[in-house]
Amino acid sequence: MKRKRRTRLLSLFLGLSLALSPAARALTPEQAGDLLDVYYIDDVPEEVLEQSTISGMLEALGDPYTQYFTPEEYALFSSSLSDTELVGIGISSLITGEGLLIQRVYENTPAASGGLQAGDLITAVDGTDIAGQDGDTMTGLLQGEPGTQVAVTYLRDGESTTVSLTRVAITIPTAYTELWDGHIGYIDCDTFGGETVEHFTDGLETYGDQADRWIVDLRGNGGGVVDAAIGAVSTFSGSGLLAYLKDSDGSYGAFGSNDEALTTAPVIVLADENTASASELFASDVRDTGVGIVIGSRSFGKGVAQIVLDENSLPGYFDDGDAMKITTYRFYAPGGGTTDTVGVIPHLLVDPDLADEVAVLLCSPAPEGSTEGYLRLDFNRVWYISLEQASSPEYQAAFTALLEALPVGVTLQSGTGSSWAAVEPSAVAEACGLTGYQSRGFSDTAGSPYASLIDRLAAYGIVSGSGDGTYNPEGSLTRAELCALLAKALNCRVPTGESRFTDVSMDDWYGMCVNAVAALGLVEGVGGGRFNPDGTVTQQELITIAARLGQRLGMELELAARDIPNGAADGDAYQSYASWARESVWLLAESQTGLLGNTISLLWAPLEDIDPGAPATRAEAAALTCSLLTYLGILPS
Repeated sequence: MKRKRRTRLLSLFLGLSLALSPAARALTPEQAGDLLDVYYIDDVPEEVLEQSTISGMLEALGDPYTQYFTPEEYALFSSSLSDTELVGIGISSLITGEGLLIQRVYENTPAASGGLQAGDLITAVDGTDIAGQDGDTMTGLLQGEPGTQVAVTYLRDGESTTVSLTRVAITIPTAYTELWDGHIGYIDCDTFGGETVEHFTDGLETYGDQADRWIVDLRGNGGGVVDAAIGAVSTFSGSGLLAYLKDSDGSYGAFGSNDEALTTAPVIVLADENTASASELFASDVRDTGVGIVIGSRSFGKGVAQIVLDENSLPGYFDDGDAMKITTYRFYAPGGGTTDTVGVIPHLLVDPDLADEVAVLLCSPAPEGSTEGYLRLDFNRVWYISLEQASSPEYQAAFTALLEALPVGVTLQSGTGSSWAAVEPSAVAEACGLTGYQSRGFSDTAGSPYASLIDRLAAYGIVSGSGDGTYNPEGSLTRAELCALLAKALNCRVPTGESRFTDVSMDDWYGMCVNAVAALGLVEGVGGGRFNPDGTVTQQELITIAARLGQRLGMELELAARDIPNGAADGDAYQSYASWARESVWLLAESQTGLLGNTISLLWAPLEDIDPGAPATRAEAAALTCSLLTYLGILPS
């Protein structure tokens, strides 16, 4: 088959121009300060620029993604984005206390010729027992000079076998494709680099006629080059808008692809807490374009991109092989929501170790003839589950996790033979004998008008209730409880150091949440260094804080807040609100419009029915948070 040449998109690792200073052998602190001042995404504090060393500047900046590279470090960084060459036997493995558990055997390698398989446990190399050894020792014993022999002892089904293999030079690709069960295309992608789009294209062209479902495994993928991620996802989504990037001037640029999709089959992305940066852009594109779903845990939340400046882009600054990587852009998905801090919330929130098994369950072929013995799930696409496979001992844990993760509003149907009938996950679990099934909903929300919104947040781990299965929806919302809700919604990093408030200890159940949310500028103290964590949140305070959250997470709300029309919040409906709250109220109540020009209110009730000074309830806080996150596309729908 003739390979298609895919259009190369914008690379963030691009050359930029500056007024050049005289050539120098290495970057000086003054030059580093100039580069930060020009390119860094946020304002650079003066105390950063006043540092006398580059390392001191970067430490004061506090951004782990902005780095200076020595020539050796830059060479290592560049190689990490490309296919890797090593001498060995051709496996990827997981380090365990008993040895090396083989995860994959690469094609046309000594391991493949020797009969090794995924699932085999390597227990000895050249007669040396490797159980209990550190990972470097284990893998180092398998490596060596090309052409040398190595004896590998492995366990399979309790039987020990030793095979002699000849080491060869092997190229480990950044992405690898194989066919599962004769109809599921599986792509394992470790990073997004220069060869990644070609690997995706090769895999889709090789197995496209056989695969009716695709799984893209981004667990542990820390990102890479943005245009590689866009090019890779376009093999599924086709042409169109795939990202917005906001620069240091606050300007937004739109980026996408002109390439056609190489398949119409739906795709499932597997994610975990180490899925980051360009990988999160890939996952959010799959979510927002509707070509598939995301399964696993919430991703890391590195929604920023860097440029790399080196001797090719700035020869007057870098002529010694060194380079500097600077955070210059913030990602926004096609739906307008960022992945910065908040990450990508998967459609099905499950243990990442079960994500591949959950995905396989959803990849059952459509039933032919009778629908009996199948479930149908309508979630972004149509998915089928074979009850025979799902109820087998091998898949019971994954099936239980799948049913527990289904959010309210997603239709699950059971085959009746000739058609489909709606069924509750709990009923399926009972019928299939899944004794470990536990609903994520609450026992006391059924009477609340916001029950479905509360339970939806519970499915995604954003609200957890009181610990006894209840949520107390009509209870007043305290300032500490609101911070806990926001911290979970944002997936805030755990703060370090001392509390910024005298009446909040970092050891309090809410201490880290309060400090994390305050550090993001969403909440403030009450004066005198205090926070008043037990104080009640009023409805207008809740709206004001939610508006700040919306501007941080969503492009449309951020743009609307920049240009609020004069007198927009002067109407009669706003007169009962404090002056400091009115623009926030307008932002959530009237700033957004639909495709037909209709006004979209994100509030939990009509503006005139809200009492600004009344205590906000826990149900109202959940309803507003759910409405906001869903509108911004951060909660999948």
